[in-house]
Amino acid sequence: MRNRVFDCHCDTAYELWKGQLEIAESNLQIDLNRTQNLEGYAQFFAFWTYPGMEDPQGVFSGMLRTMKDQLSRHGDMVAQAKTPKQAAEIVSNGKVAAIFSLEGPAGIGFDASRLDDLYQEGFRMTTLTWNEENPLAGSHKTGGGLTEKGREFAKRAQKLGMILDVSHLSEQAFWNLCDLAQKPIIASHSNSRKIYGHSRNLTDEQFQAICQLKGVAGLNLYTGFLGDAPVSLDKACDHVLHFLELGGEKHIALGGDLDGCESLPEGFTGPESYPKLAKALLRRGVDEEIIEDIFWNNMIRVFEECCT
Repeated sequence: MRNRVFDCHCDTAYELWKGQLEIAESNLQIDLNRTQNLEGYAQFFAFWTYPGMEDPQGVFSGMLRTMKDQLSRHGDMVAQAKTPKQAAEIVSNGKVAAIFSLEGPAGIGFDASRLDDLYQEGFRMTTLTWNEENPLAGSHKTGGGLTEKGREFAKRAQKLGMILDVSHLSEQAFWNLCDLAQKPIIASHSNSRKIYGHSRNLTDEQFQAICQLKGVAGLNLYTGFLGDAPVSLDKACDHVLHFLELGGEKHIALGGDLDGCESLPEGFTGPESYPKLAKALLRRGVDEEIIEDIFWNNMIRVFEECCT
């Protein structure tokens, strides 16, 4: 199968900056040459920072300079998309559509007033935390809900047209965010806790709340969130099938966590392997139409509803 792929989360921007690498060809899990077998490819590139790193705001600025430079240098293969229409046009022209997202607002000092500038730069998604408790919210590791500053941050982001990403949030903060959400929210790279009991995965109740808000959960391909070793693509399918059992046909997407994870399922090496996942889902009885929704339609819909 050849598929259009819309992936909600990768950490390639950080790795490109850190390693001074080229987006066209590198030793990373994502490079542009490895996407050529796909029918089309759109990718949210997360800009990851956390308070424990040295100078997170400097790291963020460095990543932004690096990504802008890379997009300029390789404009024959990739272009930044700031709207769903631009993403579709870029992909239809045979290029990769790159959309910016924020993972961990330490890089902007947890300052909601800086979201306006980020929006102008093309950022269309944000989390409120990574694995730490911060001035905005508690994480899945620490517990703790949204603070008043976090509520204002989330409201400002949604008003601007940025998707709220609940991956990494604590359960309390998750439900706090659901209460104030005015548009779809997503878990950009989170699986089913029913299938594998990791705190980074979603409970059935959380996934159903995302469905009710018309959002999506992006399938994370890090083996540590999929199951006990050895992990095959069938284990990834188990998470999808469970979400489907909960009525999630229109609420599952892809969020591979590529370049942000140490190990992937057997036989999966990068975006070029997404057709293998599609075939695995077919073998497990998932209709081609549902696979197309998971791989493209569901996320482009959320992009349209939140960012236009």
